[in-house]
This record gives sequence, C-alpha cells and structure tokens, in this order.
Amino acid sequence: MTAVVIVILFCLCSGQFLYIRRIKKQEQDWLNILRGIQGGERDKLFAKGNGQIADISYELNKIIDTNLIQIAQLKKADEANKQILTGLSHDVRTPLASLLGYLEALQKGSLDEVEKQEYLEVAFRKANDLKAYVDMLFEWFKLSSNEQQSVIETVDINEQTREIIIEWLPVLEQSNIALSVNIRDEDLPVSIDRMAYSRILNNLMQNAIQHSHCTQISIIIRQDVNRVLISVVNNGQIIPEDQLPHIFERLYKGDRARTGKGSGLGLAITKELVTNLHGEISVSSTQNEGTKFQISLPIQVRKK
Repeated sequence: MTAVVIVILFCLCSGQFLYIRRIKKQEQDWLNILRGIQGGERDKLFAKGNGQIADISYELNKIIDTNLIQIAQLKKADEANKQILTGLSHDVRTPLASLLGYLEALQKGSLDEVEKQEYLEVAFRKANDLKAYVDMLFEWFKLSSNEQQSVIETVDINEQTREIIIEWLPVLEQSNIALSVNIRDEDLPVSIDRMAYSRILNNLMQNAIQHSHCTQISIIIRQDVNRVLISVVNNGQIIPEDQLPHIFERLYKGDRARTGKGSGLGLAITKELVTNLHGEISVSSTQNEGTKFQISLPIQVRKK
C-alpha cells in the first residue's frame, strides 16, 4: 500500500514539475516575442491546447494586433504630416520671396507714386496668399488631431446658403463668372454646425473659381426624404476620370494646367468637415454636365 502511495505521489510531483516547466517555457517564449515586437517584429503568441494559457495567448494577441494597427496609423499620420509640411513649405517659399522682393523695392524709395501703389497691391495679395496657406495648415491639423469641436444647431440651410453666396458676389463679378441658384423659398431646417457648413461651401466655391477656369457656377439645394442634397456645379475644365478617386486626398493637386496654385488640402478639409457632420460628399465630372460636387447631409443629427 505504501508503494502505491509513493508511486502516486511521484506521478503527481512529476506531472506538476512538467506543468511548471511548460509554464516557464511558455513565459520565456512570450517574453522573447514581446521583446521582438518592441523591436519591430510582428510575431504572435502561440499556445497548445484550449486551456487558460491558450486563452491568455489569444487575449495578448488581440492587444498586440490593436497596438500594431495604432502604431501603423500613427506612422502613416506622421508621414502625411511631414509631406504636408514639406509641400506647404515649398508653396510658401515662392510668395514669400516675391513679397520680400516687392517690399525691398518699396524700401529703396526709387519708385514713383503709381509704381508704389501697384507694388503695395501686389505685396498685399502675396501676404494674403501666405495667410491662406497658414490658415489651411492650421485647420488641417485641428481636424486631424480631433480638436475641432462641432456646435450642432437647427439652421435653415436655404437661408444660410444664401448668406454665404452673397459674400461671393463681388468675387464672381470680378472674375466674370455667372451664378445660377436653385434654392426654394420655404425654410429647410437642418441640424448642422454653421461654421463647418460655411467652410464647406466656401471651399467648394473657391475651388471652382481658382482651379476650374469656369464661366458659370450653379448651386442647387433639394430635399431627398430625410436628407438634404447640396450641389455645387461649374462648367469649367473637367476633371479626368482617373483623377476623380483621388480628388479628396490630402496634398493631391491633380492636373497642374487645370488647378494652378493651391495647397492640396482644401478638398481634403472639405471631406473631413462633411464627415464630421455625418454627411457624404461625391464628385462627378463630364463634358455635358460639368463638374458637380454633391453633399448629402442628414436632416436631423442626434446630439451626443
């Protein structure tokens, strides 16, 4: 009987020893893999069987996958921000050098009154170009860092759109661009952020005026069940079909002959603002119908 007990105890101790040894080996494997992940490797944790160790490995793998995705997103965002800074620094250099040239000429005092006025006007335009670049960059970083706080309120989008259009009338007249507006007289209440909507429409107007070489811009608003559709259409140069999928990408400038100067951020910011309003934006460009940017916004947005 004593021999049987000794054998049982020996088996139990041996089993316990083997189990502890297995745990130790598993722990060392985990430690090696985690150290490898810290160094940039992408190995995963493995455990045999269906016990608690396997469950722990599964949960750790989920944490590792989540962290790797977040790291990849941060690296992508960091690279994009570097590209933005590089692109804008190049775009800023030209108007800055030109502005300094005009100011230097004014400082020398060798200009007559007419030339002084002309140089001052040009310098003022160059300064405004620089301000626009800086404002665009500031707004993009605010959006990408989620610092932009939306203030959702019920607004008559028809009236709000008319107020925005009125501000563009002098620019359209100066640019010899005709304006066609198809907006109903009755109120159309929509839950939006006033500032965000103004920036969206202003960006689309500016894009058409500066980059499309159009002679007419049409603005159309209509209700589609529980959504409102806002269309901004211009009859300028069409956007090639292969460029349409990239039109809302940051830093994308498309055909230089069509677009002229620009930061490549305007439409990317527009898309981000529309998304923040729980909306969608699309673009089409054909010879017969022109280039149409269409925004779809929900009539009502639930406040968080």
